[in-house]
Amino acid sequence: MRNYQQCLLDPSQAAILIIDHQPQMYFGVQSHDRAEILNHVTALAKAAQVFQVPCILTTVEAAQFSGYMAQKLQGVYPQTMPIDRTCINCWEDQNLRKVVAGTGKKKLILAGLWTEACVTFPALCMLEDGYDVFAVTDACGGASEEAHDMAIRRMAQAGVVPVTWQQVMLEFQRDWNNKDTYDQVMEIIKEFSGAYGLGVEYGETMVQPAHIQLHKA
Repeated sequence: MRNYQQCLLDPSQAAILIIDHQPQMYFGVQSHDRAEILNHVTALAKAAQVFQVPCILTTVEAAQFSGYMAQKLQGVYPQTMPIDRTCINCWEDQNLRKVVAGTGKKKLILAGLWTEACVTFPALCMLEDGYDVFAVTDACGGASEEAHDMAIRRMAQAGVVPVTWQQVMLEFQRDWNNKDTYDQVMEIIKEFSGAYGLGVEYGETMVQPAHIQLHKA
């Protein structure tokens, strides 16, 4: 049987960077529903926690202009102080680069606002520095649909891999027989996966008990 470890994301090889999910940056997003973006990036952060993937938070001009990291997201990592900076391209911040290097991970998964600047700029630079880079498209947002879409196209042409938050989590899980993370993954699905999450909840509360009762009878 082939070993697919190299072509699929492995949590032991990855780090996640959450970039500029701040109020002022959300105000400018027009490419997606803002609440959905926040929902998706929070789910991604929780998945990182479950699979013990380093999750690095960074903000731009938090106290001066953009506001602090969204509370819902910061609440996942209440003890983690975001790396604040002035540069648009977070990869130009020496402190952040040291933190990333310190993880020892070569696969970097990015989710940020705005896609066309604060995600694209570091993604291209990270590629140049030899990292494998993934952009979580539904946990990013741009100033317009066109700005977001063109940024994703530009990154993909350069070698960045576009993914979605749920795809990342399921790639980390890989096998439903991985019981160490199964329950926590299902909790994230129920909380953040919309109608599918409701379906899982329905199955747990209605279908499974009925199945058990049938067998007891």
